[in-house]
Amino acid sequence: MKTRLAVVGWVVGGLLATGGVRAQMMGAAAEQTPARENDMQAQDGVQKPDAAQQKAARTFALKSRQPVVSSAKKVVVLTPLTQRERVQQVLDRFTFGPRPGEVDQVMAMGEDKWLAVQMNPAAIKDGGTDRKLGDYPTLTMSVPQLLLTFPDRGQVTPVADGKAPYPTDPLLNAVYEVAVYKLQQERDKKKADGSVEVKPELTDEEKAAAKKKDQETAARIAGELFAMPKQQRMVAVIKMPVEDRVAFTGNGNLSGDQKNLLMADFTPREREAFEAMSAQVSSSYYIGSELAQARIVRDVMTERQLQEVMTDFWFNHFNVYVPKDSDQWYTTGYERDVIRKNALGTFPALLLATAQSPAMMVYLDNWLSIGPDSLANGVNPKNPNSKKGNKGLNENYGREVMELHTVGVNGGYSQTDVTTLAAILTGWGVDKPNQGGGFLFDPKRHEPGPKTWFGYVIDDNGNATPVAAKKRGDAVAAGPTWGPSKDEATDNSVKQGITALNILAASPQTAHFISTLLVQHFVADDPPPALVDRLAKVYLASHGDIKTILRALIASPEFNSRQYFHTKVKTPLEFVASAFRTTATEPQNPNALVNTISVMGMPLYKALPPTGYYLTADQWMNSSALVDRLNFAYQLTNGKFANQKFDAPKLLAMGLLAPTGAGNFASYGVKAASAPAVRGDARVMGVAAVTTTAPSAHPASEGAEVAMRVLEATMIGANVSAQTNQLINKQLEQQPVDAVPMDTLNLLTALVMGSPEFQLR
Repeated sequence: MKTRLAVVGWVVGGLLATGGVRAQMMGAAAEQTPARENDMQAQDGVQKPDAAQQKAARTFALKSRQPVVSSAKKVVVLTPLTQRERVQQVLDRFTFGPRPGEVDQVMAMGEDKWLAVQMNPAAIKDGGTDRKLGDYPTLTMSVPQLLLTFPDRGQVTPVADGKAPYPTDPLLNAVYEVAVYKLQQERDKKKADGSVEVKPELTDEEKAAAKKKDQETAARIAGELFAMPKQQRMVAVIKMPVEDRVAFTGNGNLSGDQKNLLMADFTPREREAFEAMSAQVSSSYYIGSELAQARIVRDVMTERQLQEVMTDFWFNHFNVYVPKDSDQWYTTGYERDVIRKNALGTFPALLLATAQSPAMMVYLDNWLSIGPDSLANGVNPKNPNSKKGNKGLNENYGREVMELHTVGVNGGYSQTDVTTLAAILTGWGVDKPNQGGGFLFDPKRHEPGPKTWFGYVIDDNGNATPVAAKKRGDAVAAGPTWGPSKDEATDNSVKQGITALNILAASPQTAHFISTLLVQHFVADDPPPALVDRLAKVYLASHGDIKTILRALIASPEFNSRQYFHTKVKTPLEFVASAFRTTATEPQNPNALVNTISVMGMPLYKALPPTGYYLTADQWMNSSALVDRLNFAYQLTNGKFANQKFDAPKLLAMGLLAPTGAGNFASYGVKAASAPAVRGDARVMGVAAVTTTAPSAHPASEGAEVAMRVLEATMIGANVSAQTNQLINKQLEQQPVDAVPMDTLNLLTALVMGSPEFQLR
């Protein structure tokens, strides 16, 4: 335990020294202790830290704190970045980490041209990513296709009861046969006299014996399959008796190596069928699993980095929770057709698209909301004798769309405005959500009539008329701002909600709130007020055009100042993605990465509250999260992470042979004896000496220190503190004299990846 806290102390101390964490985070290392000291079991091929990692951690205990400079407000003169730093800043904030040499490439083409290219993602060729995403066919499926491929209990039960046919497709038929078998095993058997024979509960010994038998069956079948040609294996599986199929695909029955070898040779569709058969009765959860794996693949590999960064930002802003009810199958289309499609469009279009998404309607329960005076609640204006029922509004979405999506908690609205907006949005729902239907406006559920809301009177045709402030105040004080209508709602009544959303999207409060969130995420946890105000004006002038707002942010003096350079703490997703991008490593086991990000505290698509994940430093700077990051760095670079290949020599060579060579590394402590006149030569091959910002107390060999500086320049691209270098040198000094150079290089790469500076973007 002491070892792990020492590691955390080093990282937290370094982060405080760089200004990446607020002053109140000084006690973060002592705030909590990891509860997983003896619970770091291997997961999906990920190993727990070994003795060498723990030894390295002890070295970092030498210095764990830095004094914190007061964060009191004062007028600060902004210091501009150099051209190289400016490009580094753009790539740090608007990609998931620059690849080796990418800073040089963008400098050569110009950051404005790079940005223009990134803002037109459809024109960017991305064949490598597309081929990798081909492993996840669910990404392109419609909701009915998803439900057919990965059925839940609602789809399986009618088949089991003989009320629906089995699919004709052989793979899907095999999936349903297994699911029906498992459902029937759950059910109590009926006797001839109609009474129910309750199944006895198995003892632990009986369960263990059954598990052992299934594992033996799975091992036997795997051996038989390995003797067959690859293309015949799944054909043989679906011809097996259902009992054998259940044993073969059951979780934990195959050894990890056997499953990995088989899965590697299956087609994507065959892998899906295997995963569906390995589930219990319902397998729809696997849709979210593929979505999460595809997310990390995209973030690491895609050439359309700006689009993915903004997709990440907007999904978090308009968060939905994939495990909730039918969002298991709606979230894939929500990200694809709503968030990513509009990530670089306009905020009004994005807001409306989220509001009319089944995923949002289910997540915030608006599909359950019914107007108190609607036909669905028994009120018929044409029948004076109709009796009002007890159904009513659900205010969840009406509240969150104002508090979190648009004007913000201080946006000047009242509880009455929340209630009224909920009434305006009645009828907005989903057509048969348990069967994968789309967005539906149902006029029978809509609260009919005009409503006074947020300074306007909006009728059922969407016509809005401003009201005087005093009159508005009177209306708010009176409570509900509508009453029974003489007219019924019609299909046209959907316009009332569209108008309300457009009013929210166009309001100055929304402009300020969205600008605040953008500045907080892309500039500083404590957003500079002047920049927020300027961006709010750009928002209003451009009618919420996201590209225009981003251009203004990137061109701002604040974004291009040293005060805000390399100061934002990476989220777990950003950390893992950047670890792969900055080391030019292609992910080979995305599922293991999804699990790792989850262990770090950020399970993808599983942020339960509507706020999504908070993206500021204080959310992530706790001892447990930091230990997980450091352990991941050691495992990845030493080839101990889920059979992931890692090539430290290639990374070092890419840094050494970078086009700008010595000119690049001079800023980080490498001093060249001479620089060739021809651009593109391996200038760093002329390195004669190494300097540091402060003399190292424990200097490593000259070669190791040059390698350290090259790796820091390649992976971090910003100055590294003398304290960090001293601690790295100390650890290198503790390597055995006869240590294999490759082991030393892997360790050095891990130490750079685990450093405080790498935690920042």
